[in-house]
Amino acid sequence: MPDNDAPFFPDDFIRQAVREDLASGRFDRVHTRFPPEPNAYLHIGHAKAVWIDYGIAQEFGGKFNLRFDDTNPETEDQEFVDAIIEDVRWLGADWEDRLFFASDYFEQMYEWACDLIRKGKAYVCDLSPEELSRTRGTITEPGVESPYRNRSVEENLDLFQRMRAGEFPEGSRTLRAKIDMASPNLLLRDPVMYRIIHKPHHRQGSKWCIYPMYDWAHGLEDSIEGITHSLCSLEYEIHRPLYDWFLDQLGIYHPRQIEFARLNMTYTVMSKRRFIELVNGGHVSGYDDPRLPTLAGLRRRGYTPEAIKEFCRRIGVSKTDSVVEFHQLEDCIREDLNRRAPRRMAVLDPIKVTLVNYPEGQTETVQAVNNPEDPSAGVREVPFGRTLYLEREDFLEEPPPKFYRLAPGREVRLRYAYFIRCEEVVKDADGNVVELLCTYDPATKGGDAPDGRKVKATLHWVSAEHAVPIEARLYDHLFRTPDPDDAPEGGSWLDNLNPNSLRVVRGFAEPSVAEANPGDRFQFERVGYFCADRDSAPGRPVFNRTVTLKDAWANLRKSGRA
Repeated sequence: MPDNDAPFFPDDFIRQAVREDLASGRFDRVHTRFPPEPNAYLHIGHAKAVWIDYGIAQEFGGKFNLRFDDTNPETEDQEFVDAIIEDVRWLGADWEDRLFFASDYFEQMYEWACDLIRKGKAYVCDLSPEELSRTRGTITEPGVESPYRNRSVEENLDLFQRMRAGEFPEGSRTLRAKIDMASPNLLLRDPVMYRIIHKPHHRQGSKWCIYPMYDWAHGLEDSIEGITHSLCSLEYEIHRPLYDWFLDQLGIYHPRQIEFARLNMTYTVMSKRRFIELVNGGHVSGYDDPRLPTLAGLRRRGYTPEAIKEFCRRIGVSKTDSVVEFHQLEDCIREDLNRRAPRRMAVLDPIKVTLVNYPEGQTETVQAVNNPEDPSAGVREVPFGRTLYLEREDFLEEPPPKFYRLAPGREVRLRYAYFIRCEEVVKDADGNVVELLCTYDPATKGGDAPDGRKVKATLHWVSAEHAVPIEARLYDHLFRTPDPDDAPEGGSWLDNLNPNSLRVVRGFAEPSVAEANPGDRFQFERVGYFCADRDSAPGRPVFNRTVTLKDAWANLRKSGRA
């Protein structure tokens, strides 16, 4: 991964625009912001936005704000505020003391709205939401002016003040900007600036019963905070003329809005509405379910902020929407955890192995490397005894060609320990293999055979006497198809849910994992990368599989051919 001091996205069009603005004198500084609405949990697409906003501020020696666009009391909640703060801090973005809320600017926004009314640029409209929608027009037909469009300034001011005072029912009146009902941009056809909502606000309580619309509030917030570059996703490009119109009509400080393509990924969805459907429908366990692309879910699954940052760097910044392959994110976390995750041995589908020539009651330790990529991680002692657990898939009674693992009469190496040979297979009454009777070569501890003989496979193992029971949650893609919307005719995106997106198994691990704390990450050798879950209990750790290992047998297992 690149040096953390290197430019994050050195050549993208946003950074070029920032350089041009500084060179031309349009701005003498750089000040960005990340402006989430606190109505849901953040997802990895928001991580891209954070790293664009915060990364640019870092690179140009500027400032970065975290600001909540909390203008809709019907959907917003303190739970989401707290979760977003945790997520942005976890990503590594530092807003210092600049944590702001749009709701703290409501009084100033109200005064500016009155200013537009006085200028004849805004009016109170009595049309219902349904009537307003019908008069909006279409792409090919102009809209119809509201019968209330030409009210006097005095009447509009009086009505707007009474709206604020709570005299009118919810939804009965709006404040609209007076722009152009024939504009080819439908957003400029007298857009709503304020609506009446008789619901308490999570910060302001019942102080307000009129709330600003996003398009009215957003540019004002940027102006108040002195933002230089208002960076947002591509769907807001059509909103930019309205953003500019409000600021120009008020004659206040004017930031520059620049749009970039949002992040779309295969095998998942990036929609707050769909997250709600998945959670409320019981398809996932919550907003931090490790199958979701929410930052809370990715963190619980074991993803690191460094891997997410590197993923954002690799996919870059563009002006064109595209879909990123999910495996690119998996590649980033594999590379990161390969360097940092300590190695441990765990067996998820155990088969019992008894070393018939190993002394009964004897226990010894073998020395295991904690991380071959990091010599400073040192070594650990792992107990070894007469009875072991191996992975069931590491044994076949009738092995096919190129299967080099354990089979009757075949010798393999146990990781960090001895060569063993399978001498006998024990089966139950139904013919299922329940135990392997093997012999070990005491001359091969931790190394090769003195006589020079070779083996073609090295297997991981756990001492049965010292094993710690674990629960492992094996996650796969939440959807069966790269595009969840590619559903059969008459079906929906929910029909593409993967019924095998979670498989829970119970196995055993070496005793050192018993001390794992929630969030601790490991590579279970030859199995994958795992993260201890918050559901862990004393004596039975719970691990979420972060990602599989990238090897030939992992691919075979995935295809069902192993």
